[in-house]
Amino acid sequence: MSSLWDDLDDLVNKPSSFSVTKGERGTIKPKANFDAKEDAVALRKAIEGLGTKEKVLIDILTRRSSEQRQLICEAYEEATGRTLVEDLKGDTGGDFEDLLVALVTPPAAYDCHEVMRAMKGAGTTDSILIEIFASRSAEQIRALNDVYLKETEKKVTLDLKSEVSGDFAEALLILAEGDRDESTEVDRDRAKEDAKALYEAGEKKWGTDESKFIDILCHRSIPQLRQTLVDYKEISGKTLQESIEGELSGALEELLVAVVKCVKSVPTYLAERLYESMKGAGTCESTLNRIMVSRSEIDLLDIRAEFKKLYEYSLHSAIESDLSGDHGDAIKVICGGDD
Repeated sequence: MSSLWDDLDDLVNKPSSFSVTKGERGTIKPKANFDAKEDAVALRKAIEGLGTKEKVLIDILTRRSSEQRQLICEAYEEATGRTLVEDLKGDTGGDFEDLLVALVTPPAAYDCHEVMRAMKGAGTTDSILIEIFASRSAEQIRALNDVYLKETEKKVTLDLKSEVSGDFAEALLILAEGDRDESTEVDRDRAKEDAKALYEAGEKKWGTDESKFIDILCHRSIPQLRQTLVDYKEISGKTLQESIEGELSGALEELLVAVVKCVKSVPTYLAERLYESMKGAGTCESTLNRIMVSRSEIDLLDIRAEFKKLYEYSLHSAIESDLSGDHGDAIKVICGGDD
């Protein structure tokens, strides 16, 4: 399994999901000849009739782009005086409801609400925070921050501070600021220096200098870090991921490993997350919903391809054997084809 993460060949030149333009590698495309009012009427009928027509909800909401779904929400509210979210919540339930609500929520607001959910109640769900802050571009994180500020009148970093602590908090807060360097130029000398600094802060030293790892991995641009990963392996003979796994522990280790994986390939990282969410008894539907919805217009085709490479069966077939009913049907449409 690790062999896939060890392969750094041509990493520096591979396209990255952080710089992907919306729509190219997604499974959901904007519908041609789209009419928001018509869709709103159909949804209203499906919801208000005797028994909800789930198939209509699935057909419309999984086959429109996020921007089109926002226009449907506006048309729906104009026609009914109620929000589509309220009506979906009143009329559907469970994981299916969560999925439909996710689909009609703008992407930045959806990420924001997932971060809120991760902080709610006793204890924090670190894995959600790690997944979101490691896999989103600086631009996506800034958009999440804007929504958070608007809805809570507080900065997300302020609330995170009261939820997490130690080195993990330090790293997470840097990522949550959304100010990772976004330049596409690679400074070869700096990459070598950083690789050397990481080697000296970890493998070469008795005890580990966590702050060095945090500083470099949370601030440098993605192209820059890719070069550093290549240089690090040359210097230490190990991948940086292996060193982090050997040197660090707990939530900080989990976060920095996720950062390194996402620097290499967001789709591979998320394919692993999807697999984990369906492995063994019971499914983590919220993880499944979040990844499928949030990546449906970005890189879900790539996630599908990586899933097949990693596990030798398709994401579609995994969903089919793991989910049933309306929720399963809707997720399968979002997944698109079978590989």
